[in-house]
Amino acid sequence: MSFGERIKELRESKELLQRQLAASLEIDTPMFSKIERGERRAKREQVLKLAELLQTDANELLTVWLADQVYDIVKNEDTAEGALRVAESTLKYSKNEKHV
Repeated sequence: MSFGERIKELRESKELLQRQLAASLEIDTPMFSKIERGERRAKREQVLKLAELLQTDANELLTVWLADQVYDIVKNEDTAEGALRVAESTLKYSKNEKHV
């Protein structure tokens, strides 16, 4: 599920209008609509604000938001899966190094 799809799902479950969330984010409704449709990326600060407004886990939204960004970078690369495996391994290694 993409970030936009998740935001839409949460917004609809709370029976909120796009314009309500847009106003809280201090953006216009068309821009919010583009974020929901995946045509525009939300800023990190907006993701955190949305988590608060939608009463959901900020880490969940940040994870989906970041995954969308990574996907946008690698989606047209033939070696995308290999690059993601290397990145995952590097992340795990760097986390282990911090704990030593």
